[in-house]
Amino acid sequence: MPDPLTTPVARNEPTENPVWIHQAPEASNALAASTGPLAGLRFAVKDNIDVAGMPTTAGCAAYAYQPSRSATAVQKLLDAGAACAGKTNLDQFATGLSGMRSPYGECRNAFNPDYISGGSSSGSALAVALGMADFALGTDTAGSGRVPAAFNNVVGLKPTRGLVSTSGVVPACRSLDCISVFAKSCARALSVLEVMKGYDPADPYSRHENPVCLESRNLRVAVPRDPEFYGDAAYASLFAQSLEKLGGARVPVDFTPFLAAQQLLYDGPWLAERTAQLQAFMRQHAGEMHPVVREVIAGGNRYSAVDAFQAQYRLAALRRDTESVWEAADVLVVPGAPTIYTRAEMAADPVALNARLGLYTNFVNLLDLAAITVPAGFRPDGIPFGITLIGPAFSDRALAALGARFLGEADIPMPATTVRVAVVGAHLSGMPLNGQLVERAAKLVRSARTSPSYRLYDLADGRPGLVRENGSDGHGDCIDVEVWEMPHAGFGSFVAQIPPPLGIGTLDLEDGERVKGFVCENYAVAGKRDITSFGGWRRFVDADPNSK
Repeated sequence: MPDPLTTPVARNEPTENPVWIHQAPEASNALAASTGPLAGLRFAVKDNIDVAGMPTTAGCAAYAYQPSRSATAVQKLLDAGAACAGKTNLDQFATGLSGMRSPYGECRNAFNPDYISGGSSSGSALAVALGMADFALGTDTAGSGRVPAAFNNVVGLKPTRGLVSTSGVVPACRSLDCISVFAKSCARALSVLEVMKGYDPADPYSRHENPVCLESRNLRVAVPRDPEFYGDAAYASLFAQSLEKLGGARVPVDFTPFLAAQQLLYDGPWLAERTAQLQAFMRQHAGEMHPVVREVIAGGNRYSAVDAFQAQYRLAALRRDTESVWEAADVLVVPGAPTIYTRAEMAADPVALNARLGLYTNFVNLLDLAAITVPAGFRPDGIPFGITLIGPAFSDRALAALGARFLGEADIPMPATTVRVAVVGAHLSGMPLNGQLVERAAKLVRSARTSPSYRLYDLADGRPGLVRENGSDGHGDCIDVEVWEMPHAGFGSFVAQIPPPLGIGTLDLEDGERVKGFVCENYAVAGKRDITSFGGWRRFVDADPNSK
């Protein structure tokens, strides 16, 4: 990696870099009086996301409208004390990865204006890279929140689809769109996501979060077996260096199904989803659209409903093909982009070169994955490089924590996303109620025994009752249990199914671990058979079949 003392510096040349479409000079005054978790921070908003009091153009003046309310995500940021500095430039209608498809001007790379900035969230990435905002919102359907992050040396966090409401966002592909975050650190990007996220009943694609953790102690890192860089030896070298820095066990994977999925986005009927959004507008205003954007979106008309269904079947098969990666590895690491082009090169071949830029990004939303792009060094000519960390849906926080570790930031704490439950009776493996655990994606962790403080009773209804004895006077004994790990999302419904006199309390295990587990109210064991001497329910059932 480059020496920090010789690291290139972003160039703030506003007269040559059209970052803004609309600025809000009142943002500084709003900051002075703000309170909340984001107080004191200025943010920029991609101009396909509504901000009350500012026009939304989506990069097309003929499309512009004045929203009466801010997008749900923007309003949450304002309520958290942040101040909106303005609306940023973008590839028109969020269609492109170059930053060159806007009638408001071509955005330049923050480190060399001869190179592209990346799109479509070009202005938002530049606002952060050039120090004009503390963080910025983009959108990411095909990589628009990641490619410009890689090209401008900032963090780009693309959340799981549906984690952040898209109410108030001009759709590109509505079923795939995400609001993304640009920041200088993973911790800042995550703090913004924590404010924005949450189920929104007004957004039909909104989802409830079910957090996923990654195994950080013995990290398994999936990488494409033969990564493509289109001849960019410097990017290839930086990628190899990044993998060494990240550490973990390397797991080379066949990237073919990921590449097949990414091709569906622009070479398949998902392109027609963009057409569906803008078809009526194009009938009247086609001449006022950027010519490349118009050509791309008009291409959706060639697909039929049959094509759409066939592509869905194909995508389902590809998703199944990629599932084995998450069994073999914790995270997939790819280049933020395979290479970068000058603005002159992009102008000469805008469609083909744009497609190359999406090689490692287009598949992510189609396969319902989360991702974060982080800075990973510079080419000898001073052009930034980034890597993208990809994980299963709802691994957002875990990916940010891994990105922070890669960048040398302070550790990001991980919340508990599962709960350990000790079962003692009919929920044991092979017993009648074990399915209640399995259907909630619970996994057997281990067999164990309680501390010698419990007694076990036959309740005479096919269930045992585990009762804790007061004190440690030797009246109890160790009872066999199984410890299962269950996602938090299923724990509430599991507990709700437990009829009295049983319930969930805290059990002490023989080895000192404390877990949630089945307990019985004392009144229920009066006159019931004490079966403590058997050492566990399974042993009792095996000895007395009539107890089943």
